[in-house]
Parts: sequence; C-alpha cells; structure tokens
Amino acid sequence: MEGKYWRLYLLTLVLGIGGSFQFGMQVSVIASPAVHVQSFVNRTWMCRYGVPVANSTQQFIWSFILAVLSLGAWAGAIHSGSLPVTYGRKKVLLFNNVVAIAAAFLMLFSRTAKSFEMILLGRFLYGYNVGLGVNAHLMYVGECSPKNLRGLLTLTPSIFIGLGKVVGQIIGIKEMMGTEEMWPHLLAFGGVPALLQLVTLPFFPEAPRHLYIDKGDTEGARKALQWLWQEEDLTQEVDDMQRERESMLGERKTLKDVLRSPCVRWQLLTLCIPCAGLQFCGINALYFYIFDIFRDSGVPEGQMSYLSIGVGATELIAVSLSAFLIDRTGRKKLMGYGYLLMGLTMCGLTVTLSIKHLGFWIPYVNIALIFFVICMYGLGPFSMALPADLFLQAWRPSAYVIGGTVNYLGMFFIGLCFGYIVDGLGPFCFLIFVVYCFASAAFLIRYVPETKGKTMVEIMKDFNKLNYRNTASVEKTDIQLATKL
Repeated sequence: MEGKYWRLYLLTLVLGIGGSFQFGMQVSVIASPAVHVQSFVNRTWMCRYGVPVANSTQQFIWSFILAVLSLGAWAGAIHSGSLPVTYGRKKVLLFNNVVAIAAAFLMLFSRTAKSFEMILLGRFLYGYNVGLGVNAHLMYVGECSPKNLRGLLTLTPSIFIGLGKVVGQIIGIKEMMGTEEMWPHLLAFGGVPALLQLVTLPFFPEAPRHLYIDKGDTEGARKALQWLWQEEDLTQEVDDMQRERESMLGERKTLKDVLRSPCVRWQLLTLCIPCAGLQFCGINALYFYIFDIFRDSGVPEGQMSYLSIGVGATELIAVSLSAFLIDRTGRKKLMGYGYLLMGLTMCGLTVTLSIKHLGFWIPYVNIALIFFVICMYGLGPFSMALPADLFLQAWRPSAYVIGGTVNYLGMFFIGLCFGYIVDGLGPFCFLIFVVYCFASAAFLIRYVPETKGKTMVEIMKDFNKLNYRNTASVEKTDIQLATKL
C-alpha cells in the first residue's frame, strides 16, 4: 500500500465502522440474548393480559424480531437509490447514524417501558440503517478509490461485516453482556459505532465522483481527490470522470430503466445471481444449523458460543486474506471458484450429516467441513468488490436498490422458512444451496468478464459484448451506448 493514500485508508476505516460493520453485528448479536428476550416477552404478556403467552405466539414474536431486520434493510435499500444522489453519500451516512442511535435508545429503554414492541421497532430501524448504510458505504468507498486500489478498498465492506459478526459474538458471551441484566445494553450497542462515525465523518470530503458527475462541481471534486490521494496530477482520473459524465447526457436512470434496458442486462444478471443472491448460497442456513452439528459432535453447551466465535473469526480471516488475493487473481476467478468449492464441500457435508451415526469420528469431519465452507465463502462469494465495478454512475444507485431488494428479501425468506425446510428435508436441505452455488460458479466463470485493473468505461465496453451480441456493432459504438434505452 502506498503511504500517500493514508487519508483514503482512514476514510475507509470511518466508513466501515458506521456502515457495513453494523450489518455483521446486527446479524450475530441477537443470538446470545434470545432466551432473555423471549422471557421478557412472556413477562410483558403476563403483565398485560394476566396469562402466559402461548408457545406459538411467542415463537411468532421471536421469529418476527429476527426477520424484521431484513424488512428494515429492504426499506433502507430502496431509499439508497434516491437519497445518496439527492443529498450526497456523506450526508446520507450522517443521517443514517441518527437512525441507528434512535434504535439504540429504543433497545435500551424497552425493558423499563415493558414493551417488546420497542424491540421490534428498534430492530426495524437497525435494519433500515443496514440497508441504507451498506449501499451508501459501497458507493462512497468505490467512488473515492483509484483503480489500482479499487478491488482492495471495495472489499473492505465485506471485512467490516465479518468484523461486526465477530464483535457481536464476543460482546454477547455471558462474561460480557450476554446476561439477564445486560441484554438491553447489548442490543443498544449498535449506537456506539454510529456515534463514532457521526463525529468523525464530517472531517472528510464528499465522494469526488458524486461531486463531479452528479453535481457538476469540478473544483470540489478535484480538491477532494487531492486531499484524499495527495496527488497533484489528477488528469487521468478527471478525464475518466468527464467521459462518464458525458455518457450520462444529463440523465439519471430509474429502476424501470435498469430492469428494461438491454445495455445493462448482463450487469444486472451478474448483480442479482452471484452477488445479491448470496443469501441462497446457504451460509446463513449453515449458521442456523451449526449448533445442532456442534451438539452432535459432543461439544458442551457452555462452549458452543466460544466455538461459534471461532467460526466468525475464520470468516473474518478469510475475507481479510481475499483482500490480498483479489487484485492478483481477479474478481471473476476468486468468486467463481469460491462458489464451486463451496458447492463441492456442501455436497460432502450433506453426505457426512446423513451418515453421522455410523462412526464417532464423522461429527468431527462435519465441523471441519463447516470451517472449510466458511473459508471458501470468505475468500470468494462474500466479496463486494464485483458489484462496485458493474455500473456507471448514472445506473449505480438504482441498480443497488435492485441488488438490495434481492439480498434482503432473500434474507427474510431464509429466516422465516429455513426451519421448516430443515424439518422436511433434514441434512438434505443443503442440496438446495448446492444447486445455487454450482449455478453461480458456472455463470461467473463462463460469462462474466474480468474487471481487475479496468476503468468503469472499459468494464462497460466488455459487458456490451454480451449485451449486444453483434460484435461489429459494438466496435462502432462509443461510450454513449451505455445510456441508450
């Protein structure tokens, strides 16, 4: 890494703390206080109605507490298509921090107010913070990065999600906040990273590409680049932004444009199938099933939370390692072969789960396979670097709304339905995810062009060879092809 970019690296840290970090933490932190929250729901019900809550009602309330995060994230993702364009990436993230702090106060005082509805509303607001924050974070960091560092820096959202998961697991152990007394403080912890970003982000400039392309502020964009990169010669970057701005012809693409236009058809397929559809690779299902596998392997109940921290740490290490591989191997190979290895390993896991009673050593093989799947997930499919490369400025916000919709509705579906799938199929439930992994691997390796070391304009021209199969017409077409409908 070049030392002159230290301000850019510091901005990346600040963006991660209040952006993608929240996603990882909110996914993992809710698992530890599950018993205490369900007990609180039962006590609250008793105080209101004089009778204990029915088991089916309590299970529904708890399931909705888990699932409402993804509904809030969907709402946030929808607004990520308009708010960052109108108000800028920086202002949107500052507003988003206020949303997370409000959610933290709801969590903190829910027990005092004897209201589990405050927990539901707090989870929804945390979800909104996640849906808006992840997309704004990815746009912000991608638009501040030079092309030689874009792969590394656009991977940092994945790293911060992994870090958030580990932190959520650590603070949730009973020696810290995972107790009957401390669970409201545990659920309110999301306000801390939001407060940190709220007080530090104002010291950094707005995303240069947003200033230049969306707002037409040439001088502001140049000053932002000079401050972040500490370079005087910005001719190449400014020329690239100018070409992209000219290609827009003053237009801003809507959701309808992205869905209907042939000139971004393959970019949209790439965003939705192997990237935004990540929920269907089975990783969250694996986390759901993991305690049963640990229990079958003879792991004591008191040690399972520590082993789960090990799983989270493995994911974080793998994602961090991929940061050093992505600009060497390329996005396409890293994600494509990562999906392929995940699918093969899940096939093996399905077999060993089915025959776990045939030998005392088989459950330990299951644990090893789980760790291997987590490694492959972190090294390849979890990468957010490819989505950041797919769309020009005019298309990016609306495309991210579509990607967020696929991602968070998939997360909602898996959260609500996977328990029933397990009951019906048992260990064979993973075969559903194997199909998705193999399909995504084939799609990436066969069709998606490599984006490593290329400008946005060059990437668009590569995709136009797929969008417009007539090669001769592609060669005659200039960059303005990307904005025709």
